[in-house]
Amino acid sequence: MNEDELKIAAAESAVALVTDGMVVGLGTGSTSTFAVNAIGRRVREGLRIVGVPTSERTAAQARDLGIAVATLAEQPSIDMTIDGADQVEEGSLNLIKGYGGALLREKIVASASKRLVIIVHESKLANRLITDAPIPVEVVRFGWQATVRHLEKLRAQPAMRKGSDGQPFVTDGGNHILDCKFEPGTAAGRLAEALDHVVGVVEHGLFIGMTSEVHVASAQGVRVMR
Repeated sequence: MNEDELKIAAAESAVALVTDGMVVGLGTGSTSTFAVNAIGRRVREGLRIVGVPTSERTAAQARDLGIAVATLAEQPSIDMTIDGADQVEEGSLNLIKGYGGALLREKIVASASKRLVIIVHESKLANRLITDAPIPVEVVRFGWQATVRHLEKLRAQPAMRKGSDGQPFVTDGGNHILDCKFEPGTAAGRLAEALDHVVGVVEHGLFIGMTSEVHVASAQGVRVMR
């Protein structure tokens, strides 16, 4: 199976949990796209749900597929969110998210959800969360250079994310993203708490203690980690 087939398998496994009348958080990213497609197919077959998108591009995809879309103001309590992850720590199910640039809205929607269901292929699993992979950190544009200096005091190596035009990437919330490398083996929980207190940081891609279950696709099938 190629990577897309694995993503589809994980997505279909999670979407099978969606039932009539649910409010469903719709994730962002290449894997989540397959989940939204699967929900759209079920809506065409008669499923009635309301989707709360985590990005403007997911909202556009959902509308194109005929999925009813609402905001958190309209639907403040979400039954289940289905989203992807860039890395999943086995055992704790803590996550790194945000490589797709929607980490702030993803975390807001996840925190409003009764269940956060993550879909990945097996290459996203890791024994420890903090490795050589950078942690996305969303920062306000004003004075971002000062925020860099604060992050460096946490022994981060921040790099400004660039868009396809070579300019600094701008999120749906109008912020920048600094991709920050930390020393491998750093405790994710303590790092998340430290990042929460950095002035200028809007949000970070460490999702600690939020995951309900992970649907992991491999050539052998889909297994569910809880």
